[in-house]
Formats: sequence, structure tokens, C-alpha cells
Amino acid sequence: MKHTLMMAAALSCATVLADTVHLKSGTVLTGGTLTAVSSSEVTYKSDDLGEIKIKVENIAKIEDMGEHVVEFNDKSRETKKLAVADGAYLADGDTLKMGDVKAIDPGVETWHGSLSVAFTAMRGNSWENSASVFGDLNRRWENDRVKLLGGYYYTKTGQAGGEKEKSTDRWEIEGQEDHFWSAMFYNYVSAKYESDRIAQLNSRIRVGLGAGLQWLDGYVHEATGKWSFSQEAGVNWIKEDYKHGDSKEAGFAALRYAHHLTYNPKWNDGVECFHNMEILPEVDEWEKFLAKADVGFTTKLIYDFDLIAKIEWEYNSQPAGDRRKNDYRYIVGIGYVW
Repeated sequence: MKHTLMMAAALSCATVLADTVHLKSGTVLTGGTLTAVSSSEVTYKSDDLGEIKIKVENIAKIEDMGEHVVEFNDKSRETKKLAVADGAYLADGDTLKMGDVKAIDPGVETWHGSLSVAFTAMRGNSWENSASVFGDLNRRWENDRVKLLGGYYYTKTGQAGGEKEKSTDRWEIEGQEDHFWSAMFYNYVSAKYESDRIAQLNSRIRVGLGAGLQWLDGYVHEATGKWSFSQEAGVNWIKEDYKHGDSKEAGFAALRYAHHLTYNPKWNDGVECFHNMEILPEVDEWEKFLAKADVGFTTKLIYDFDLIAKIEWEYNSQPAGDRRKNDYRYIVGIGYVW
């Protein structure tokens, strides 16, 4: 008897949690749940259909959608019990005037970021200690976006019982603020400081401004997954200080082109692939330029921890002394995401 009551209670809960959507076409969706609600559409997820987005204007009836936050044009917010009848929202039983509504369940403005660590140790005929620590911090408001990035990379190598020397000793920190004038167009200001002792670079300071286009921002393609892509162009002022007198203390001007791509495949939304590229040619000498790119992916491990794997490439057409023009870094590490 006890087991029978428990099963009945479980079935009752399942019935309560499940949502039924009646479409104007006559189709009835059952056995799934509403996972997101916006001013123009709802997101419905079930085992049979997966996740689908339905425009409110195509819905004949949803009897009870629970309580949701409604933000009005004056930026005031109220929590109301929503339903849908004949393609229109009802709030607490009355028709909701969508002309007065700015958003339903608006996103909470908060900081997001990640901190990743990678470490390699080798003992035997060869000896190596290698460590990388890098992270980012970002926040998006309605019309503004802030991004902060930084990292430190260190490697010491040698032979067992012999002398050890540093082969990597680099750190960098940068920030960028974007102001959106429309859903796509924004202007930005940026700054970056970096140092690389192995490349004999005591310091490089960059400040810049420009404009960008956010072509895709979390766009969900039914067949492939979620995409974000932006392009930027602008100008930078750069000041370099090298160890052996190859400094440009007065600074120089450079143009800048950059793009940023992220992709979450439909078959595994816990994976995020990314690619970034930036190139900065000097204004008065086009053959002299700096470039940087990366490509890699992150995937969920457990809780808020991710595995990250990426390849970084940096290019300096005029390195100091006998230094090489290209630098490559191959990184695999663990990251904490919030």
C-alpha cells in the first residue's frame, strides 16, 4: 500500500510539472515542460521533440505557465502569473498589453568568468616544470559589455642533475569596454599590458578604440547548434620596451582587425569551441605587424569545472635580437567557471 501511494504521488508530481501547449494549427504538445519564456516566444522541451521555440502568436492556449517577472518600458518589474489565450499573454487573468512590456524574464545582470590552470612536470633524463594560469571576467548590460582577460605562462627546463633555465616567462592583462548602439553595432575602447622576458620584451603597452559588428549573439541554428561571431576594426597606439635597446619609447600607431567566434554543437551543448584572431599592422610600415590567434574547446567535467584545450599563436615581424618571429603554446588544463 505504501509503495502504491508513493507511485501515485510521483505520477501526480509528473502531471503537475508537465506542460500542455495547444497550437492554433490543432497540434497539442504534451509530456514536456516550458524551459524559457520571452516577450515573443516560449521554449518547450520534451524527450520526443527536444527543445523547440514557439511564437506566442501561434499558440491557442497554455492554461498555466506559473509566475514570471515582467519588465515594463519604465524599467519597473512585477511578478505575475502568466497564461496564453488565442496568441496573447494573460497576466493574472487579464490580457497583458505587450506595448507596455519591455521583456519577460529579463536576464539578471551579473559577472561571469573562468579561471584555468595547467601544469606539467617531467623527471628523468629530461627535467621540466611548466605552468599556465589564465582567466577572464565579463559582464553584459543592456547597452554595454565589459571584458577582462589575463594570463601568466612559465616553463623551466633542463637535464636531470644539470642546470635549469627558463624557456617561458610571459604575462599579460587586457580589458575592453563595448557600447552597443543597436543589436549589432558597437564601438569599443581597449587597453593591454604584456611582458615576455624570453622574447626580451620588458613591456608592451597598447590602447585603442574602434567599432565592431556582433553578427551572431547566441544564435541557435536548428541543425548545427548555437553560434556567436563578431568582427572589430580600429586603431591602436603601441609603446614597446625591449631589453637590448630595440625600444620604441615614443610609440607608434597601428591599425587593428579582430574577430571572435564561439560555437556550441547541438549534439553536445556542454562543449564550446572557440577561435579568436587579431592583427595589428603599423600605419607607416605595413610589412611590420603583430598578430595573435587561438583555437580550442572547453567541455564540462563535473559541477562548475571544465576541461580546456587550446593552441595559441603569436607573431612579431620584428622580434628583438635573435628571437624568433613565431611563438606557439599548446595548453590543456582545468578551469572553474561561474
